[in-house]
Amino acid sequence: MADRPRVVIIGAGIVGCALADELTSRGWNDVTVLEQGSLFAAGGSSSHAPGLVFQTNASKTMTEFAAYTVAKYRELSLDGRPCFSRVGGLEVATTPERWLDLHRKHGWATSWGVESELVGPARCAELWPLLDASLVHGGFHVPSDGLADAVRCGEAQARRAAGRGARFLPGHRVVAVERRGGRVTGVTAEVSEGGTAGGAPTGRVTVPADVVVCAAGFWGPAVGELAGLTVPLLPLAHQYARSGPLPALAGSRGARAVRDLARDGNGAGEGAGAGWPILRHQDRDLYFRRHGDRVGVGSYAHRPMPVRQDEIAARATTMPSVQAFTSADFEPAWRDAAELMPVLGESKPEEGINGIFSFTPDGFPLIGEAPELAGFWVAEAVWVTHSAGVARALAEWLVDGRSTFDLHECELNRFEEVQLAPAYVAERGGQNFAEVYDIVHPLQPMESPRPVRTSPFHPRQRELGAFFLEGAGWERPHWFEANAALLDDLVRHEPGAGTIVGAEARDTWASRYWSPIAAAEAWATRNRAALYDMTPLKRIEVAGPGAAAFLQRMTTNNVDRPPGAVAYTLLLDAGGGIRSDLTVARLGEERFQVGANGNLDLAWLRRHAPPEGVSVRDVTAGTCCVGVWGPSARDLLQPLTDLDLSNGAFPYFTLKSGYVGQVPVTMMRLSYVGELGWEVYATADVGARLWDLLWEAGREHGLAAAGRAAFNSLRLEKGYRLWGVDMTPEHRPQEAGLGWAVRMGKDFVGRGALGGRTLRRLVPLLTERVVMGREPVFHEGRAAGHVTSAAYGHTLRRAIAYAWLPAGAAVPGTAVEVEYFGRRVPAEVAAEPLFDPDMSRIKR
Repeated sequence: MADRPRVVIIGAGIVGCALADELTSRGWNDVTVLEQGSLFAAGGSSSHAPGLVFQTNASKTMTEFAAYTVAKYRELSLDGRPCFSRVGGLEVATTPERWLDLHRKHGWATSWGVESELVGPARCAELWPLLDASLVHGGFHVPSDGLADAVRCGEAQARRAAGRGARFLPGHRVVAVERRGGRVTGVTAEVSEGGTAGGAPTGRVTVPADVVVCAAGFWGPAVGELAGLTVPLLPLAHQYARSGPLPALAGSRGARAVRDLARDGNGAGEGAGAGWPILRHQDRDLYFRRHGDRVGVGSYAHRPMPVRQDEIAARATTMPSVQAFTSADFEPAWRDAAELMPVLGESKPEEGINGIFSFTPDGFPLIGEAPELAGFWVAEAVWVTHSAGVARALAEWLVDGRSTFDLHECELNRFEEVQLAPAYVAERGGQNFAEVYDIVHPLQPMESPRPVRTSPFHPRQRELGAFFLEGAGWERPHWFEANAALLDDLVRHEPGAGTIVGAEARDTWASRYWSPIAAAEAWATRNRAALYDMTPLKRIEVAGPGAAAFLQRMTTNNVDRPPGAVAYTLLLDAGGGIRSDLTVARLGEERFQVGANGNLDLAWLRRHAPPEGVSVRDVTAGTCCVGVWGPSARDLLQPLTDLDLSNGAFPYFTLKSGYVGQVPVTMMRLSYVGELGWEVYATADVGARLWDLLWEAGREHGLAAAGRAAFNSLRLEKGYRLWGVDMTPEHRPQEAGLGWAVRMGKDFVGRGALGGRTLRRLVPLLTERVVMGREPVFHEGRAAGHVTSAAYGHTLRRAIAYAWLPAGAAVPGTAVEVEYFGRRVPAEVAAEPLFDPDMSRIKR
């Protein structure tokens, strides 16, 4: 691809315009933006969006997208008028539960660097005088939130891009994506008369391109289909209406300004919000903004209203994103709005719309390159709130090869194949709509569709009373009710059993999706043996004569070892950021098994594999894995297998193939819980038999089935990192404590970016209470970092939290505080590993 490639962007909504601006500002000036409608109210979601920009999100990345969007749009103007109004954002609580949750949200804002404050009912009423303050427990106020006029923001960015050479062509509906040799070569568009969606077709034109970006909004699935790509988003109609004129607002500065602007009121000119913050009433799934002497009300309280692609395509109008307002669906929302603001009871909804926008199965945007068509990229399911941030992220990725944002939550290729099924996308997308303002626990799973993916051990786990959560479509046991008796024995016979369980270190929130049985399972793992279902771990086969050289080039550690060796290693991006951590097991001269974190790793390896000599294949579905861990693991397994499991014959980080009973297995001497043991792999068809053999043999050794709750506790005691939580592409190996997995004496992707001073570190904290993750950490009275993972260490009898801190504060013995729901919890930086520092238990 040329240094300055030809780029086609499909869609001139706010995302397409922002991307054109970001690309041309970086010197990629050969940019053509094709829009099927008119410029710049093109008929997509941007055209009707009410423009509220609330920055704070549980996701650090989504918050950073929004913060960049605010920073950029504050500086935009069009024809002498601003495109963004910094009116602030206010979220009110009308229940004790929501008030607590706003304390949690204030913690996120502090963690991610967004200035915010918690305010009382009186202050809420000062900020929004129409509120009935007697209903309000308090509010969360972010002064830098505000209103963006999406159409004008788009046009202002488009003008800047055009000034650098970009072209914007209205009335160009893309009907084909051209390709050759697995790479995009351009697009063909149908041109309409007059440059509008409703104009008569006048012909077709092919626009050559090296890079094509689909920024078509809710038309994304239809455009993706042209490229052979599934774009997993669901268009849904969402209700928004304005009140009639309110006497309480008449004559105000904002009302006069809006009349003077003589505009449609969607915008964010100086008078549009009249200085009143944008407002959320999430206890009733509502949000509000001022339109001069009126109030706009948006609702997520109604039933999900999915819209099919063919239903959108059939609407040849100037505003296909707007459907007829269904007033009956809005009536309950209006009553709830009038309860919070009694003045609304004197009016009724006017100018209502059912406006279409996009939801994905997990609520995050879709950013990245199609796995089967090089050069075809997407920036989809992006709201106005995050538009400039997403555009910058993608522009950085295209121009520099990586983004300065951590994109792992948003990358297009994160979904498993089962999660791309239309029925799955529709059901999860609808649930995300219904829950968008709900108080969601970090462990809370979607309830449907389930079960989707189960291991061969699932029937046995159900017999043992497994409590399942879900991840990547897999049912994953978190504890087993059958171990309640083991907990009873522990409490009766173990001195200080209460401190082992750690229930007193948990509040109600931290006790959700947790059971004290997890303590018994952790105790069994440390003292006897336990079975852990590791089947959901992504397994990738890399094979061929070039496999060793390919993996050696892609990863940081030395993986070109003799057959039978296993290595822990990292995938880095071009900037040295940690894309993943892997175990690479050499099964033969030309065959490796890679233990990966998910589909992103599969896509990354496939994208970088040479065209010949290397095959990359996902083998997860046809295989299974059980971890057999604990001091009795060798005694349990040895009578069942033909392999010599002695320490001398089968050392740590090696593998052997053989049999367990009648079951062909590959056994790897690895442990993610810090105990002696093996990961035992087999094909899925014999998985149930493998479990039964192990279970029966384990009876005399006190074997227990154990779940993810115990697993997480044990791995934190040992200091084992969880990629995507403890470390992401924004972190480098040395600061994450993984410099030992990097061999600077060889060449690998990202090597040239390593080095330099370490300014921050990932360190363990011993805390007085169990926290949940993402909380801010204070050092010497100032916010200094944030928590990643947290659990109760049942062996240490202490609550543990891992956190990122400045290097100067990341010293063992340093006193810090974790802010948890507004309370400061004392903590201390500890030396790691917290458990078994000499590795004597795991290597015996």
